[in-house]
Amino acid sequence: MKLSEVKAALQTTDGVRFKLPNNTLVPIHFHITEVGHISKHFIDCGGTVRIEHRVGFQLWEADDFDHRLSPQKLLSIIQLSEDKLQLGDFEVEVEYQSETIGKFGLSFDGETFVLVNLRTDCLAKDNCGIPVAKPKVKLSTISQNNACTPGGGCC
Repeated sequence: MKLSEVKAALQTTDGVRFKLPNNTLVPIHFHITEVGHISKHFIDCGGTVRIEHRVGFQLWEADDFDHRLSPQKLLSIIQLSEDKLQLGDFEVEVEYQSETIGKFGLSFDGETFVLVNLRTDCLAKDNCGIPVAKPKVKLSTISQNNACTPGGGCC
């Protein structure tokens, strides 16, 4: 989810709620302690230099159980961050503390921001000898027009 999509979603909701991938809600008294520009400059295993940019949100909870972050307040934090940090319209990555600091992607289900598990991947599969996965086809979906017939030469 890009930052512009987060801002648009905040204008349609009455409250700011985050849900973990296991459908557990982040306690409602959370804080967003950071909004930042994350820049990753790296080289992949195939030797290609890459740069990725993201907007980072850090969620944190304290013992101030009456705290509530309104959509308007989060919008003002984002706008201040855009101004001071020159944030671009990048994908949003959320950090949240559980057993360790988890990093998540973000989506919106119409009411709640949903933290989405991120996965690692090889960006240079062609250089690593990783075979391209063949598409799985259900035989029941193959048209009779493409069916092999005795003596048709397809086998």
